[in-house]
Amino acid sequence: MVGAADVGSDNLIHRMAMDDPIPWYKKPNLRAMYLLLFPCVIGIEMTSGFDSQIINAAQLLPAWKDYFGHPTGSYSGILAAALPLGSVVGLPFIPIVNDTFGRRWCIMFGSCIMVIGTIVQGFSYNGVMYILARAIIGFGLPYAIVAGSCLIGELAYPKERPILTSLFNACYFLGAIVAAGTTFGTQHIANDWSWRIPSLLQMAPSLLQIFFVFFLPESPRYLMSKDRYEDAKQVLIKYHAEGNPESEFVKAEIVEIKTTLEIEMENSKRSWGDMIRTAGMRRRLLIGSLLGLATQLSGNVVISYYLGDVLKLIGYTDPSFQAQYNLGNQCWSLVCGVSAALVVMRFRRRTMYLTGILSIFAVYVAWTICSAVFVSNHSEVAAKLSLFWIYAYSPAYNLCFNALTYTYLIEIFPFAQRARGIAIFQFWGKAAQFFGTYVNPIGTGAIGWKWLLVYCCWILVEAVLIYFLWPETSGRSLEELAFLFEKDEYARRTEAALAKTLAGGSDNEEKNVQAVETVEKV
Repeated sequence: MVGAADVGSDNLIHRMAMDDPIPWYKKPNLRAMYLLLFPCVIGIEMTSGFDSQIINAAQLLPAWKDYFGHPTGSYSGILAAALPLGSVVGLPFIPIVNDTFGRRWCIMFGSCIMVIGTIVQGFSYNGVMYILARAIIGFGLPYAIVAGSCLIGELAYPKERPILTSLFNACYFLGAIVAAGTTFGTQHIANDWSWRIPSLLQMAPSLLQIFFVFFLPESPRYLMSKDRYEDAKQVLIKYHAEGNPESEFVKAEIVEIKTTLEIEMENSKRSWGDMIRTAGMRRRLLIGSLLGLATQLSGNVVISYYLGDVLKLIGYTDPSFQAQYNLGNQCWSLVCGVSAALVVMRFRRRTMYLTGILSIFAVYVAWTICSAVFVSNHSEVAAKLSLFWIYAYSPAYNLCFNALTYTYLIEIFPFAQRARGIAIFQFWGKAAQFFGTYVNPIGTGAIGWKWLLVYCCWILVEAVLIYFLWPETSGRSLEELAFLFEKDEYARRTEAALAKTLAGGSDNEEKNVQAVETVEKV
């Protein structure tokens, strides 16, 4: 089922960008834009990481447990699962905001909602208010995530785009580290502020986005979709050509984007129905949905939200040790996430996905065996090996699901359906997160280490699906990937327009044919 989609294609625009000898840090305009991307766009996922540790670390705080009545089972599950539940409610409206008002306004809207939810969370006076606050945060979060991931992919110079979109998810661990470290420090406060302070700090990433997002340019692809060609041209000239209006690269880029958007709009109604209208879109829909499930049902939620319960299974019940181990794991995960993002240009996408998912499977099997051995005979060696396997999980997960998630989504979904595609990914991801956060405490409480066997089986299924369904997308521009599963005539139409531009705009048929042949050979 992989077929022709896996055949490598060295797109001309991609080749021109990769052959550019000047690194990004020596380009003043591009450097300034990248530095702004970090606080206001790439940092969006810090909120997700912060949230996982707010729940994970807060459950280790005596004051939090006393205030909310020592939650267990389904009550503990809904306290954690309220955020993904709120996300699922808000997802259908994201493409409307994102494609109507632009990426920046969508980020601003989501960030403002999250600030409101965080304030309510920090001053909650009972469990119901706490759950409602987390649902509000969850409602706003995917607006920022969908728009932010689109903006990164559509603004970045092609040479750095995969790395930047991969770093987007790696910032999850920055938020997790701050939350884990803050909660570790506030555990010595003998009152409710031990959990209220970290809860209020969760608004920090959103405040960064609110303050900085309008210092960034709008997506040139969004501007072109609104017939604002001159504005889009100026963005590309400033950041992709350092202000040079005669840049051959930008001229070619503008033509490729414009022609591709025209073809997309001719074949799209810009509605949810587009997601199932053609065989190609149905395959994209299937991949996006499965990717959403895989990112949250590959065993990561167990570690992210219920590490305390997992450590209790292997005999580590001291809250201080749990907090220190958790903080160390988040720091290690950040190293793994950034490292995976920085090597994303060196390997093919399918290679990274298959290596990562098989490594996750191996780690989970080994962890499950060690947990079972400890429960059977209280082996100290088995307990310590379990601690090792929990740490070993991070590089395996980061290699595929952290580093590649948004890079891959942006590549497989064309502009006209990109926001809807990522929203669908978010829907299945948040639904899986809701399921995992709600069910995991029930499962571990009911059957203990045997609950890990469920994940072992599912991870193996994921590996099979990735092998048969995931196409290769590396080495191509976003515009070429827009026709990944579509008719060749669409791609050739874009190539012809690009060839004409490179031939100097001549109407001479022989010159244009030669230019097209040059494009196909490069």
